[in-house]
Amino acid sequence: MANPSPVRPKIGPGLRLAIDIGPLAVFFLVNFLMRGPDIVKLLAGTAAFMVASAIAMILSRWKAGHISPMLWMTGTLVLVFGGLTLWYHDKTFIQFKPTFIYAMFASILAFGLATGRPLLQMMLEAAYPGLTEKGWRQLTINWTIFFVFMAVLNEIVRRKASYDFWVAFKLWGAIPMTLLFAFANLPMLLKNGLNTDGTLPEVPPEG
Repeated sequence: MANPSPVRPKIGPGLRLAIDIGPLAVFFLVNFLMRGPDIVKLLAGTAAFMVASAIAMILSRWKAGHISPMLWMTGTLVLVFGGLTLWYHDKTFIQFKPTFIYAMFASILAFGLATGRPLLQMMLEAAYPGLTEKGWRQLTINWTIFFVFMAVLNEIVRRKASYDFWVAFKLWGAIPMTLLFAFANLPMLLKNGLNTDGTLPEVPPEG
């Protein structure tokens, strides 16, 4: 007889939000407080971003007992693209990271839709209790479209705007848009069996 899966501790929505969005907020704060040319802001902000991402992963392991697949992917890519940014002193790498993450998530979810595999459910680790198969499919379609849109939007902003504007866009544009989109899905989720149990469902981490 197989052993039952261990029950993982739940963490509050505030801590979950801090783990998912905290590193990006640190990146913005360091860029805002740092004085000097863009390259100085870039290197300081990127280094702080990498440290904060590592701390977020450690905190998730400590408080939740594990690191979610999506947090593993985003955290690892922050370290990879951040390392390239610091090595080459080139903002292109850290600015392209969100595009790569959004495109990667969209591709993974689209592949799941095409092959009939519930990849979003696997990535979020069934963080939407009671949601029907129809609900998971619609949620996957919605997030796939959103990730494609955000990948294109990030490319437009990073190519057309200044570095300071791009940094501000990440905090004051991308994060609110992601949260609003997640909340906009709630009526559909509730209609398709979601049981929130008094807590909000997990939101994919910000790119």
